[in-house]
Amino acid sequence: MSNIEKKSAVVTGATRGIGLAIAHALLERGASVLICSRQQDDVARSVATLESRYGARINGIACDVSIHSDVQSLLRRATEIFGGIDILINNAGIGSHNNVEETSTDEWHATIGTNLSGVFYCCREAIPIMKGRGGYIINVGSLAGKNPIAGMAAYCASKFGLLGFSEALMQEVRYDHIRVSCVMPGSVNTSFGRNSERDPATTWKLLPADVATVVVNLLEMDGRALPSRVELRPSEPKK
Repeated sequence: MSNIEKKSAVVTGATRGIGLAIAHALLERGASVLICSRQQDDVARSVATLESRYGARINGIACDVSIHSDVQSLLRRATEIFGGIDILINNAGIGSHNNVEETSTDEWHATIGTNLSGVFYCCREAIPIMKGRGGYIINVGSLAGKNPIAGMAAYCASKFGLLGFSEALMQEVRYDHIRVSCVMPGSVNTSFGRNSERDPATTWKLLPADVATVVVNLLEMDGRALPSRVELRPSEPKK
């Protein structure tokens, strides 16, 4: 049996793009998965699509991870369905593409609230459930969490913070048999950015499946090993 088969997983922001690819990869390897996103219609549609192949091993719930009470409901639901949580993938995130002087306070709070506070809420609720059984928390960050980008200060701040949070958390919970990794992709070909994922000009970018492969590889590693930070780049980025 692999490290994923028969395990229970929660994947946030999982109705499209990277999150959906991760959910699919976990289900393909025998896990049971609870996905979430802010819109119930998106959740229902994604669950229906996955359910046709994976049956009762896929569940979903609407959740805005920037709202603590929503996250509490998410983790409570996971515990009710699975009896516990083995894997938490913090993928939910939003972009911000404005200079600082053009960034509204609402945009700032939404970016930090989803990309950083949302991860804190999910980890805070999941860790007590994982203690005593072990687990793996994987936070999906970005290369913008170590490389500042003009016009993306809010996004960079959230991802710089996420990297620091992840590595501090890793040191806190490693002796509770909970591993923590931060996966940091570069440009990924999704609708997350400004360009359409169908734009031929974006074909040099990573695919969501590439990030999912990294997640699976981390989960499949022997428990004695812990890559705390993984940087993933397009092999031939556009010049």
